[in-house]
Amino acid sequence: MPTSKTAHKHKSLLHRLRNYFITGLVVAAPIGITIYLAVAFIDSIDGLVTPLIPERYNPESYLPFGLPGLGVVIAVVFLTLLGAVATNFFGRTLLSMGESLLDRMPIIRSIYSTLKQIFETVASTNSGSFKDVVLVEYPRKDIWAIAFVTSETKGEIQDRTIEDVVNVFLPTTPNPTSGFLLFVPKKDLVYLNMTVDDGMKYIISAGLVVPPRRPPKGAPILPPVTPSAGS
Repeated sequence: MPTSKTAHKHKSLLHRLRNYFITGLVVAAPIGITIYLAVAFIDSIDGLVTPLIPERYNPESYLPFGLPGLGVVIAVVFLTLLGAVATNFFGRTLLSMGESLLDRMPIIRSIYSTLKQIFETVASTNSGSFKDVVLVEYPRKDIWAIAFVTSETKGEIQDRTIEDVVNVFLPTTPNPTSGFLLFVPKKDLVYLNMTVDDGMKYIISAGLVVPPRRPPKGAPILPPVTPSAGS
């Protein structure tokens, strides 16, 4: 019959093994998921682009093995060339002709204009998307949610409101690509010192990843205090 000391050692060993397993899972899971998503993305692009390459120009037709990422490379080169063409006079002329054609299609026109505005806003370096991380009282008073200030409210919405209002995007957890657009008075927002990346990590992790404390914006960063030789 095992003694209490032997049972304690056995329980301690199981506890350590459990901790080792959890630590290994925490280390391996982000790496594995990242690799899986990267491979899935490359495979999906390859599956869309590679079949469009004529067989005589497809290197995989002459090689005994596939070339992972070939479709991604071709897509990047194609989009780069397309951007170069779209910036010159001839390309802008063709683009305006195509847009005028789409403007005559009622449903397609709405979809195209919406998608174009979204991509132009995301790609623009001067758009100021997600300027600040803020706390907003939502869905009721005394309950706070993390949100992002996108820009100052302009146009009819600002004209019809009494106070200065800003556009606030309130993302959902754990998928921040969906959410709500709120028009909130500036005085009702609590501005945080955390960066946009830290705010996103906080939302995606459902509060499990706590961002580090940061000094207020504009405050000098003091060097660490080192003890003097005589202390």
